[in-house]
Amino acid sequence: MNNSIFVYKLLEKHFKTDINMKNSFNLLFVTLILVTMIIVPCQAQDKKTMQFGVKGGLNLSNLYTSDAKSSDMITGFNLGVFNKLPVTSFLAIQPEFYVTTKGASVTYNNLIVDGTAKFNLTYLEVPVLCVIQVTELLNIQFGPYVAYLIDGKVKNVANINLFNFEQNVNVNDYNRIDAGALIGAGLDVGSITMGARYNYGMTKVGKTKSFLGSTYTIPNANNAVINFYISLAFN
Repeated sequence: MNNSIFVYKLLEKHFKTDINMKNSFNLLFVTLILVTMIIVPCQAQDKKTMQFGVKGGLNLSNLYTSDAKSSDMITGFNLGVFNKLPVTSFLAIQPEFYVTTKGASVTYNNLIVDGTAKFNLTYLEVPVLCVIQVTELLNIQFGPYVAYLIDGKVKNVANINLFNFEQNVNVNDYNRIDAGALIGAGLDVGSITMGARYNYGMTKVGKTKSFLGSTYTIPNANNAVINFYISLAFN
C-alpha cells in the first residue's frame, strides 16, 4: 500500500469524533440560544453602565476523539477585549474578541506504527455571551461563539516516519471556521473579574479531502478548551 494512503487511513481511524458527546453539546447549544432569546427582551429601567475591558489567561485544550490511544491536553493562552452591554440590573450581553489557542497531543498505535501528533491551532474568536449576575460577586456566562483559524501546525513523533507532517499538513488542511458554545462563571471584585469557562466546538477541525479515491480527515475531531482568565473593566 502507498505510504501516504496508509498514514491517511491510520489517522482517519484514530481521529473519529465522539458522536454521543457531540449530540449532547448540540442540545446544550440550542438550549442556550433559546434561553438567551427569551430573557434578552425582558429589559428593565434599572441598568448599569456599559463597560469596555481587556482580558487574558491560560488555556487547557484538547481534541475530542474516540479511537486514539490517548488525547492529552496542551497549554496555551487567550488574550483580547470585551464590551459588556447591560440589559437589566442582573443581565448583560457581552460580545468579546480575542486570540485563543487550541489543540491537543494525540497518541496512536497499531501493529505497524505508533507515535504522537501534537496539534497547535490559533484562532480569532468572537463569543456573544449572556451574563447573569447571580450575586454581587458571582456571575454565570453562556452563549455561542464563532472562531476563524489563523494558524495551524502539527508535529509528529513516530517509530516509523512514513509521512512528513510539517511539510504535508498546514493551515489549509483545517476548517477555517470553528463554531460552538461555551459556559462558565466569574468572580467580580470591583472592576476585576476572575473566571473559568468550558468551550466545545461543534464543527470538525480537519477538512475532509480525497486522495487517489480515498477520503481522509486530519484530524477528525472537535475542539474542547478550558480557559481561565482575568479581566479588567473600564466604564
